[in-house]
Amino acid sequence: MTDRYGRDVLARNPHAPKRVRSTEKAVEPGMVVEDAQSGYVGAVVRIEKGRVELEDRNGRVRAFPLGPGFLLEGRPVVLTAPLRAPAPSARTASGSVAVAGARAKVALASRIYVEGRHDAELVEQVWGDDLRIEGVVVEYLGGVDDLTAIVEDFRPGPGRRLGVLVDHLVTGSKESRIAEAVRRGPYGTHTLVVGHPFVDIWQSVKPARLGMAAWPEIPRGVEWKHGVCAALGWPHDGQADIARAWQRIRGSVRDWTDLEPELIGRVEELIDFVTAPASR
Repeated sequence: MTDRYGRDVLARNPHAPKRVRSTEKAVEPGMVVEDAQSGYVGAVVRIEKGRVELEDRNGRVRAFPLGPGFLLEGRPVVLTAPLRAPAPSARTASGSVAVAGARAKVALASRIYVEGRHDAELVEQVWGDDLRIEGVVVEYLGGVDDLTAIVEDFRPGPGRRLGVLVDHLVTGSKESRIAEAVRRGPYGTHTLVVGHPFVDIWQSVKPARLGMAAWPEIPRGVEWKHGVCAALGWPHDGQADIARAWQRIRGSVRDWTDLEPELIGRVEELIDFVTAPASR
């Protein structure tokens, strides 16, 4: 006879829930989620007063209340408020041990120069606590074509060192020739020019933080930042679009672990150089 009930009546519980349960997930800037009800997909650009703002690939922004009803990588989630920042006695964004109640020191005569505003903002975001404790000021140049003259104007010396972070410092590049000229110049002893291999500081952010396997390859002749935004489907018509793209990228950086080691090592090297005892 055919057993109409099967061999084991307890093998399946007919009362078990058929829907996948949502899991709680602390919302983070840059996280890409979908509102399950409307199908709206966007990256988290702002979290405020129990709401999250999502920006879609066309630059449109919509606000949704935190809570259930979202999909993350196709799985239902309950978005919760961001995790609280670590206690002041834990670690800074650069991984250093934080000093509770420490006051910023009076600025040293030594300085760190970086190429552009975005470089300065990222360095401040990750190393700002360390720099204030050490009394190091970071300034941006707007390019390094005139770096030799800039160094001569600064006049580095004992107790007044200058560290410079350069983009795309690779063999044979214009930047490498400028760095060599500074090293051979009259102030080379008290100046350190280091750099990372990336075309722009954007590339120093690990692509996985933005849901990418790698940064897009941009053809020669195409302005790099505009090309990246176009390849990612982000608005890129004007400078305001580029600024929003950078806010989105920088917003995905939680601490030093979200940056490529080629940048981390160079910034740490500059801080050590300008704060060495001989430079005070």
